[in-house]
Amino acid sequence: MYRNIRCKTALNRIKSNYLPYRWDLNIYRGCAHRCRYCYALYSHQYIEGGDFFNEIYIKENIVECLEKKLRSPYWKHETVNLGGVTDSYQPVEKEKMIMPEILRLLIRYRTPASISTKSTLIMRDHDLLEKLAETAGLHLSFSITTTDEELRKKIEPASAPAGERFYALRSFRKTKAVTGVLLMPILPYLTDTAANLRDIFQQAQKAEVNYIIPGLLNLRQPTRGHFLHFVKNVFPEKYPAYINYYSGHMDKKAYREKLYTCIARLKKDYPLTPKKNSFPSHPRQMELF
Repeated sequence: MYRNIRCKTALNRIKSNYLPYRWDLNIYRGCAHRCRYCYALYSHQYIEGGDFFNEIYIKENIVECLEKKLRSPYWKHETVNLGGVTDSYQPVEKEKMIMPEILRLLIRYRTPASISTKSTLIMRDHDLLEKLAETAGLHLSFSITTTDEELRKKIEPASAPAGERFYALRSFRKTKAVTGVLLMPILPYLTDTAANLRDIFQQAQKAEVNYIIPGLLNLRQPTRGHFLHFVKNVFPEKYPAYINYYSGHMDKKAYREKLYTCIARLKKDYPLTPKKNSFPSHPRQMELF
């Protein structure tokens, strides 16, 4: 179900010491990618009976609001993060085509952007993204959690296959865009195997991305209940371990040290080549465990 809504402002101010940008823009509320671990379920809590995955809200006046902000003499041309809560390139974007208008505004007003997605629909806007990278600056990343297609279909049923995401990343190698892989969330006992992590690092190196940011699954309400229910029904053999880990009954130190050691080894085995001014630049932004 799609519903049009009107927004008062296009950009939301972010107050965080961990993120390399201070402004966030979300065209939609809700997301049809149906990722079982989605942290953004909270954004529908205020809507009575709201279904985050099936009830998508379209901010019909967001282009108008954005231009009003960008043309202000007080705008400092700071980096805008697109899709921090919901994916800007989820299925409805194929019909609505709001992103091209957003990108043209960013180009016109020379405003750099950071975009993360799980969708290869972004390839539709390749020319605009390349131009934005040249005129203002662009950081483009794909969230990739597993290269196992059968597992991907269970945990991210409406997302693009990992192979297609790496292909899209490779297409930006000769542009000025800074590209990366968000290896997050790493799902304990599901996507945390050495083989899966190594495959992602290997494919990232082949795609010549500039950075990888790993991050462990962080379960908060209502995501906690939603994800644990999913694990109980789809991976019942893993459920006791999840309850033990996320209920505070388990000493996580040994688990994390093992994972950190694996990640550190992979960084040495598959070195990447950061582009100038690529973020994250702060050490604390490199690993979100």
